[in-house]
Amino acid sequence: MNELSPRRVAWGLFLLRLMVGWVFLSEGIQKFLFPAALGAGRFVKIGIPAPQFFGPFVGVTEVVCGTLLIVGLFTNLAVWPLLIDILVAIATTKIPMLLKQGFWAAMHEARTDFCMLLGLVAIALLGAGTASLDERWRGR
Repeated sequence: MNELSPRRVAWGLFLLRLMVGWVFLSEGIQKFLFPAALGAGRFVKIGIPAPQFFGPFVGVTEVVCGTLLIVGLFTNLAVWPLLIDILVAIATTKIPMLLKQGFWAAMHEARTDFCMLLGLVAIALLGAGTASLDERWRGR
């Protein structure tokens, strides 16, 4: 197998950031476009306290941090709020589903959540990569 070049690693990390960031960005936007179904209304349904506050708060967090991941700016800081976000989503939606509907139903519904969780962990471990504004800012 060929050794990975720095350019291939940079593109791989960019694509990872793009994938994870895009999902969070689009979900955050949808919390404002469809608040009854995906924002505060959904937060009421799943029992999140202060849903009128936390619906928009989570939406803004997903939009801002998702955008930061995509462009690779403040990447190490942007990962942490999104990790909290996805862990709360799993705890409040997928764990109850696991208990009520069983393993396979929960796994089917949780596939995106787990991909986002592992993608965020990978970005936290590997950093933004050289194809990022973080790297440009450092002058490399």
